[in-house]
Amino acid sequence: MGWTRRLRNLAILLGCVALAGVGACHLLPERFAVNGPMAQILWGRQIAAPDDAELGELLRVAEGFTVELFVRDLPSPRMLRFTEGGDLLASLPWEGEVALLRLGDGSRDTLLEGLRRPHGIDVHDGWLYVAETDGVGRVRFDSDTGTVSGAYERVVEGLPGGGNHWSRTLRFGPDGWMYVSVGSSCNVCEEANPKRAALLRYRPDGSGEEIYATGLRNTVGFDWRPADGALYGTDNGRDLLGDGFPPCELNRIEAGGFYGWPYANGNRVPDPDYGAGQRRRIESSAAPVFDFPPHNAPLGITFLGDGAPAGLRGAALVALHGSWNRSRKDGYKVVSLHWRTDGTIESRDFLAGFERDERVIGRPVDAALGPDGAIYISDDYASAIYRVRPSS
Repeated sequence: MGWTRRLRNLAILLGCVALAGVGACHLLPERFAVNGPMAQILWGRQIAAPDDAELGELLRVAEGFTVELFVRDLPSPRMLRFTEGGDLLASLPWEGEVALLRLGDGSRDTLLEGLRRPHGIDVHDGWLYVAETDGVGRVRFDSDTGTVSGAYERVVEGLPGGGNHWSRTLRFGPDGWMYVSVGSSCNVCEEANPKRAALLRYRPDGSGEEIYATGLRNTVGFDWRPADGALYGTDNGRDLLGDGFPPCELNRIEAGGFYGWPYANGNRVPDPDYGAGQRRRIESSAAPVFDFPPHNAPLGITFLGDGAPAGLRGAALVALHGSWNRSRKDGYKVVSLHWRTDGTIESRDFLAGFERDERVIGRPVDAALGPDGAIYISDDYASAIYRVRPSS
């Protein structure tokens, strides 16, 4: 995309905000609708989490579960990971910190600070790994005590930082390699840096860099399905094409795979800006295995194994952060994905109600299964983590 078009899109966005405040941009065509919690999107502002009484009235949880606040006033928590010692790690990008939360009393320890938008976190072989916006670092970590020791060292440098999609997610795979996702720098464009819109892979010491898969506009969440060992990733579809297109995606990601962006959207539909003359590339791209509704912004995905509550074992939880480029808001909930015997996937609401009648009270980001059998869900808008327990 040329600079003229980028400036036009930015001007449209800022114009909509000025005209409509935090509501829908009714004076421009549907494709330019700006309708979301814009104070957070533009300036990172948060709201207070609902109190216990409001929680029961506003949030709808799947049958057989109850929801409660685990912690409040935790600044914009994003990705979550449980340690072998049973503590919960949370990344706090806007604070530049990684925090550890103890399940017993919810107390918080700051493990690392002064980082560059830390996002993805994982523990591997006695190290705590952190994906910052422009690299990956690690520090020695004792899961039994929940403490770090020694110096924090950067093992990966040179990731393209910032841009439209600044977050970097990190997870260790069953193969022992470290996987890092890097989103696109733009809504839609041809990237100059091949590490953009891609999933990268490294050895634990940061060596052996590989571009594992490409054409992934913004794969914030990825995880391995225990039933078949396959890697699945969420992907955020592009904006400014209207309420109903394109879908956000769930992709089965394979080594060397190309997933369409920026030349195609959804099931190999040519992009109106970049699809012309790209028939071969589009035909060679892998189609999504499941479509989320357009602009729902799926982020964290977590597969649930034997320790999960009945009815969720083998399913995946996906946090839908919620739309901003729709005339009416959509998403703002956590869904469970269930694989049928014929290979198709069914989506069910697990925790909903973060948006009701255009009012937004939260934006879920990630989910993690705790050692207590409860599911913990981060919310970077209400600065909270929720705990969802089986009712009985």
